Amino acid sequence: MIAHIQGIIAEKFNNSIIVDVQGVGYEIQVSAGDYDAVKLDDTSKFYTYHHIREQSQDLFGFRSLAAKKLFELLITVQGVGPKAALAILSVGSSEQVRNAIANGDSGYITKASGVGKKTAERVVVDLSDKVGLPTHYEVPVQTEINTSDEALEALMALGYTLADATKALEGVDASLPINQRITKALRG
Repeated sequence: MIAHIQGIIAEKFNNSIIVDVQGVGYEIQVSAGDYDAVKLDDTSKFYTYHHIREQSQDLFGFRSLAAKKLFELLITVQGVGPKAALAILSVGSSEQVRNAIANGDSGYITKASGVGKKTAERVVVDLSDKVGLPTHYEVPVQTEINTSDEALEALMALGYTLADATKALEGVDASLPINQRITKALRG
């Protein structure tokens, strides 16, 4: 399995990008937010999901580990394949989508291209207890998550919201090894 890809953005088209990794180009399908955030000739890292079918293989990429984990949850829902999951993640940030599911807001999920009311309701019912607690306060919209902060990514993969993970790491020394930063953040 390909866990992540880091390289230079060589091409962008139709919500897909080609990442050049030492002369090998990987085509990765990304959400609208990730597509807009990357620029040609910049170096980027994507956490990937390798989807294998009988006639094709597709790579789906995410700039944050939390988005990848949410994608993996979405595709466990009956009727939601990788393309529908990516469409759902294109509606907003992964934190906004996670919060909508946690709050039972199927209307937010129906904004995704190709996702109807019944599928959106199924997503909410199946995943509301798996995505963590809803946030009832307004989370400042952060356009770019610092993907170099692996402690932040790890906390978000454990179900923390971006705001809660950031708050948990506020008092923790950034020069500590990642595992110690995570441990201290979890202990509060």
